[in-house]
Amino acid sequence: MPYAISEGLRIYYEIFGQGKPILLVHGWGSDLKQNWVDTGWVKELQSERRVIALDCRGHGQSDKPHDQKAYSYSVMAQDVLSVMNHLAISKADIFGYSMGAFMVIHLLGHNQERFTSVIMGGIGEETEESKDARFIADALRVKDPSQITNQMGRVIRTFIDLNPNNDREALALSALQIWPEGYPIQLGGAGLADVVIPVLIINGEDDNPYVRSDQKLTNAIPGAQLVRIPNKNHISVIIDQQFKNEILSFLKDQ
Repeated sequence: MPYAISEGLRIYYEIFGQGKPILLVHGWGSDLKQNWVDTGWVKELQSERRVIALDCRGHGQSDKPHDQKAYSYSVMAQDVLSVMNHLAISKADIFGYSMGAFMVIHLLGHNQERFTSVIMGGIGEETEESKDARFIADALRVKDPSQITNQMGRVIRTFIDLNPNNDREALALSALQIWPEGYPIQLGGAGLADVVIPVLIINGEDDNPYVRSDQKLTNAIPGAQLVRIPNKNHISVIIDQQFKNEILSFLKDQ
C-alpha cells in the first residue's frame, strides 16, 4: 500500500497519469475515491497531469488517531508536505476542496515556495453559528441514528455511514477541532500578503456561509481570482461541468 509517514502517521495516497504534478486534497468526511475518482476529477486531469490524491488523516485508508489536537488544520497541512517529500516532489500545483482548501490556505501562507499554483474550492469564513460542530459530533457518536434530532446531523450521519472506511469517533474529533478554526485569512497568516503564485478561489454561488466572505479572502491574496458557479451549493458544485471547466482552464495557463 502506498503510504507516506507524517508525524508517525501513515498517510495513504494514489497516483494517476503522468506529467506535471498536481496534488488533490479532499473534503471532510470524504476520501480520495469519493471526492476525486467517483466525481470524475481524476479522469479529467490524468491525461495531462501526474495526479497525486491523498486520504487526509482521519479519513479513507490513512491512520485515524483519536486525538482532537491531531486534526488542527496546521497539523494536517503538514501531511501534504510529507507526501510531497516522500515522492521527492519539490513543487506542484495543488487543489483543495472544503476541508482540503482550508489545509491549502495554510500551506499557501506558510509554504508557498512548494507550489506552482493553488486552487481552493468550497472555502470562506465560518460564522458564530456554523463553527459550532457539536451537533455533528453528537450525530456521529450516537449508537442509534434514529435518535438524532438535528436534521443536518441526520444527513451527515447517513453520508458518513456510506463509507465503511470511516471511523466516526475520529471524524467527530476532527469536526470539533477544525470547524472553529474555519477562518482562512487567519490560517494563511501574514504570508498571504506575499503570495506571488497564481491562485484561484472557486465556490458555488449558493455555498453559504462561504460566499459571504470569499471576496474578502480573495482581496487578501495578491492577484487571486474569484469565480462563483451559478445555482450550485457546497455539495452540488464538485461534479458541475462549469466548475470543472473553470479549473481546467486555470490549470492550462500554469
